[in-house]
Amino acid sequence: MDTLLLDSGAVRSLVSIDEVIAEVKRSFIEKSRGRIQMPSKPYLFFPEYGGDLRVMPSYMDGAKLAAVKIVNSHTRNKEKGLPGVMATVTLIDPETGEPLCIMDGTLITILRTAAASAVATEALARNDSSTLGIVGTGAESEPHVLALSKVMKIERVLVYGRSKEGVEGFITRVRSSLDIEAEYAPLEKVVAGSDVLVTLTPVRSPIVMNHWVKDGIHVNAVGADAPGKQELEVSTLKRAKVIVDDWDQSSHGGEINRAIEEDAIKKEDIHGELGDVLINKIPGRVSNNEVTVFDSTGLAIQDLATASIVYKKAVKEGIGSKFTFIG
Repeated sequence: MDTLLLDSGAVRSLVSIDEVIAEVKRSFIEKSRGRIQMPSKPYLFFPEYGGDLRVMPSYMDGAKLAAVKIVNSHTRNKEKGLPGVMATVTLIDPETGEPLCIMDGTLITILRTAAASAVATEALARNDSSTLGIVGTGAESEPHVLALSKVMKIERVLVYGRSKEGVEGFITRVRSSLDIEAEYAPLEKVVAGSDVLVTLTPVRSPIVMNHWVKDGIHVNAVGADAPGKQELEVSTLKRAKVIVDDWDQSSHGGEINRAIEEDAIKKEDIHGELGDVLINKIPGRVSNNEVTVFDSTGLAIQDLATASIVYKKAVKEGIGSKFTFIG
């Protein structure tokens, strides 16, 4: 029995953001229709190293693949010349349990996260949204611009980051590869000037103040992906229509986790899950003045959806190397 091995270069050559957006949207819909298995992800915490590790299994009913992703988040890795997030995805044959493929999951994680924000933006942002705000210039920043450009007409991008080098690199790449005007602005002006805002930081205290948040904005809150993290003020969450990707994950490790733990908001204050908006089970935006927030924690089913695209293309095109994992 051979197992296919795909490195980051192979993964990059086999997937496009358009495909990922479509499959991630389908995964949200299948989740809301009760057609998936996705246990809550367990964590291992390494406080002495400033990091953690998560295990994310998933299966979609009727599919011929199941997936398990192992992913880390280490905020000090930049000092060591390593990515802050690294991942591997193993695809399993659900009929036999055979490991069909092991692939680099870092790009998978980046693309499916940006795709989820695109799906949420298409469903929740105002139709006339044209200014995109990006807070944080890590690996997720540029893919988010690419993904959101597929669902909104971006006329300009406002960006804030703590690193001058990171901001300058982001602006150069967005201008050259995406042909979109991008400029630096102080954090307050990025928030206040955006129609759609994406927050991509690992902070544990709010950095986006409620009085900066204008009526009608849509916020993709992405950075809070573990217990204790928080980017937005609770007053913004109380004011907004909050949509989560998954209630269990968001309440334990998403943007709302601290507000829930502190009893500042309750489950009934949360509007619902994104998949329920997509199948019209609950309404999305109902007025141009509403503030909408998508609490994105990253779902294992999104990894399965994206990795499936890569694997099927690799098999068809004969890409990757094979090795005997189980003799």
